[in-house]
Amino acid sequence: MTPAIQTQAESYTTALDMDFPIVEISQIAEHESWRKEIHRPIYHIHKWWATRLGSVFRGITLAALSEPDVNVWKAFYQNQNFSTKVVLDPFMGSGTTVGESIKLGAKVIGCDINPISTFQVRQAFTRVDEQKLRDAFGELERKVAPKIRRYYETFDPETGKLIPVLYYFWAMIVTTADGEAIPLMSRYVFSQDAYPKKKPAAKILCPECWAIIEDRYDSTNVTCPECSWHFNPQNGPASGQHVTSRKGHSFRIKDIVSKSGQPPQHRMYAIMAIRHDGEKIYLVPQKEDLDLFLAAENELSVSPLPLPSLPVRSGHNTDQARGYNYFLWRDFFNARQLLCLGILLQGILEIEDEQVQEQMLCLFSSTLEFNNMFCSFKGEGTGAVRHMFSNHILKPERTPLENSVWGTQKSSGTFSTLFESRLLRAKHYLDEPYEVGFEYDLFGERQCPKKTVASIPIQVDIVDSWDHFVKSSNSMMILNGDSACLPLPDKVVDAIVTDPPYFDFVHYSELSDFFFAWLSPVLKQRYHWFSGKDSSDNGEVQHKDPHCFARQLALVFRECERVLKNDGLLSFSFHHSRPEGWAAILEAITQAGFVVTASHPVHAELRAASPKSATKVPISIDAILVCKKKTITNVSHLSEEMLMEKSFQLFKKLKKAGMKLSINDQFVILASQLLVVLSHKGYNFASACAIFREFQESRMDIFMERSTS
Repeated sequence: MTPAIQTQAESYTTALDMDFPIVEISQIAEHESWRKEIHRPIYHIHKWWATRLGSVFRGITLAALSEPDVNVWKAFYQNQNFSTKVVLDPFMGSGTTVGESIKLGAKVIGCDINPISTFQVRQAFTRVDEQKLRDAFGELERKVAPKIRRYYETFDPETGKLIPVLYYFWAMIVTTADGEAIPLMSRYVFSQDAYPKKKPAAKILCPECWAIIEDRYDSTNVTCPECSWHFNPQNGPASGQHVTSRKGHSFRIKDIVSKSGQPPQHRMYAIMAIRHDGEKIYLVPQKEDLDLFLAAENELSVSPLPLPSLPVRSGHNTDQARGYNYFLWRDFFNARQLLCLGILLQGILEIEDEQVQEQMLCLFSSTLEFNNMFCSFKGEGTGAVRHMFSNHILKPERTPLENSVWGTQKSSGTFSTLFESRLLRAKHYLDEPYEVGFEYDLFGERQCPKKTVASIPIQVDIVDSWDHFVKSSNSMMILNGDSACLPLPDKVVDAIVTDPPYFDFVHYSELSDFFFAWLSPVLKQRYHWFSGKDSSDNGEVQHKDPHCFARQLALVFRECERVLKNDGLLSFSFHHSRPEGWAAILEAITQAGFVVTASHPVHAELRAASPKSATKVPISIDAILVCKKKTITNVSHLSEEMLMEKSFQLFKKLKKAGMKLSINDQFVILASQLLVVLSHKGYNFASACAIFREFQESRMDIFMERSTS
């Protein structure tokens, strides 16, 4: 049975201690989550993992800095000026807390141990004259773009003239012991609309002559008009971990690949080009197209370009790629991609204005995500390129899509299109930092979305020392290093708002090495944090063992306790489906000298987001945990019935507002309320884990019965 439950009565010092507007914030957050890069572009000029929603963190920070009697939702769309307050984020990531705090008028300190995080946040908040950026882009377009574009052209079969290529379609090839080369295609339908039931036309590859056939996306009986081959396009030779030869023999794919000692071979099988009138066409590669790729290989072999040489280290997120013999980060690109990316990087490095150059380096690094052989085709009617991080592990792509690096107006994920959609959009947001919201009719029914400007333009001095920070009224301190050892005096921070890593989730540095491999050689003389052998650090808070993770996180939280004012608070978002995750968080909090005083469930992420959609029971709720320093206060008792009732009322409130909550979402609500209770009692990991498990196994049944009644 669960031991007697009691908690301590805390005095309310901020609005975050009180009734947080979970429904209103969740509704805005859910809308924002559909297009985060549109609604909060400053956090998306470069790839980062688990980027949290700006509207949620605006609400958290606003409440953490406000007096207890402030109506947070009423103040959400009002200009704020917390100029006397200092906010810290020790796990800065993409800079969400940093940005939202600055928008509220507070002074802010952000720190991250990963150099890619530090670099991208600096670039996001650095003001650069738009005309300077456009001039630099124009110079690259004049000098560099023609060299790249000539490798992305093909002949129009109707006119005989050269037209731009949007994408090349490739298939990974394995060769069996008896010499048969087999494409690793699970089906021969390689292009269909994002909504195929509405637009059923699709492109199909003939497995015999490799002609391109147009038929329905769900066709099961096709005859090739070129060679009369009959086949079912839904059945390719690759299925799961095995591939089947023409003779019917089954082979384990990884066994064939690993024996070669080299990354897999690929065959180009289709081209999507665009005519000058805007019509997109699919073409079978001709000799000229294959010769063009060979020309790129030859030029690459003799060109002294700034290309990556960093090896791919073994790790949870990288071992699957290494199993396919991707041992160097340059192996993730084909020869044409390496050549064109190298040409582009070389051109950027010739920009004399260092600020402008670094903005373009950030844009270049962002472009890498969509221009490598781990990308794939999403389909017609949507952004065509599925980026390489759609899986949390680096999963080798069996039918990769080669993008066109510089791009055209009809491209996606290219240097030219990301210049407008990512970089310039982020710079415009600095001038007009708006919030997303909704129009309501006379009856209070939600209507169309709207934008509300609720902050003054973002204009900050980026500094990296405490002395400079205190001397400037609008400074932002951006640090790179271990947050367990911050270069800050004691008790100078009013609020700590963050999103810590989760112990069994993404190991960020293993993935960020992909960008580090390109940026480190050109920036290590400028920034000492780019001089390491990779983007990892011994102080990383990331471990699959919950005990180790708890110890790592406790070191950072203990430092947070040191720099936090006595009446300040630590607030962070967390969710987990396993009792071990909650026990680890509890141990880190209590070991650092904090107790949990409140928890507020809010919408955290788009339910359909990958890889979340791949999980059996996805979580879309975050618990916003509010922590304060341990103090001697009066003790009051909270029964198990009261805890269950409070959890259920929170669940009912969100459900009534139209949110769809999975059983794991419900456990997040229940576990977070239990965390408030247990943090005052000093349970060790094993005892806490047992209690969380008992609640998950037995109390959730009661919760479910009430939720469906």
